Amino acid sequence: MAEAAFLAPNADLLEWPKKDKRRFLHVVYRVGDLDRTIKFYTECFGMKLLRKRDVPEEKYSNAFLGFGPEDSNFVVELTYNYGVSSYDIGSGFGHFAIASQDVYKLVEDIRAKGGSITREPGPVKGGSSVIAFAKDPDGYIFELIQRGPTPEPLCQVMLRVGDLERSIKFYEKALGMRLLKKVDRPEYKYTLAMMGYADELETTVLELTYNYGVTEYTKGNAYAQVAIGTDDVYKSAEVIKLVNQELGGKITRQAGPLPGIGTKIVSFLDPDGWKTVLVDNADFQKELEHQ
Repeated sequence: MAEAAFLAPNADLLEWPKKDKRRFLHVVYRVGDLDRTIKFYTECFGMKLLRKRDVPEEKYSNAFLGFGPEDSNFVVELTYNYGVSSYDIGSGFGHFAIASQDVYKLVEDIRAKGGSITREPGPVKGGSSVIAFAKDPDGYIFELIQRGPTPEPLCQVMLRVGDLERSIKFYEKALGMRLLKKVDRPEYKYTLAMMGYADELETTVLELTYNYGVTEYTKGNAYAQVAIGTDDVYKSAEVIKLVNQELGGKITRQAGPLPGIGTKIVSFLDPDGWKTVLVDNADFQKELEHQ
């Protein structure tokens, strides 16, 4: 009886992520030359510089870029730490992805601006989807995917994981994501899962990839985290604590306001050590309004 009483509130709590108003806000990573990367993303990818901030007391600068405003679109948050010109991307980070109506034209534009193409445009092996791969000045890989018009061109963050079933459960339970698609490619020895909050063609997704037999990857110090909006940071943190107990991972910053900014967040690691930050939706909106 006591056990049933204990499980009931937990069961209610675990329903919260599915009811919460969540969306991908931005992905954070480090670059060695902020102006160089801004120039590359705006000229080669067609992104817009949305805002830039310098925090000299902490010795870093940020730039936010994307294909639409931050209050409705997923964007990249680039971090430049004073005096640091290069980073180790590690073996675990995979790529970002950009959807384009004409990948061949996009590749031409990137090449004309001096960008590096690591896979020429063409259909994927055994399929009809047209893709290409480009590398930015810091070595981050961008998959370019040919698609019809989409409200979210910045459409994927791909990370490698050591146990796909565990990761799927983690992102479903801790973050309320849905498993949108799972693809096993035994001929190439990998399985992937697309996780997200809406249809894969309409929004940003997290692409988790498991390479047969590989359970651990190096993280490097380049890629940082994904930020996701929530209506209640404290309630979300309680859910994460429960899921951490079951599946692994840990909270790295307890729920509460950030000093000097006031925006409430909670940050945590998944079982593979990938970091996510949940950001209070109302606070995030206020932050954007005061730029």
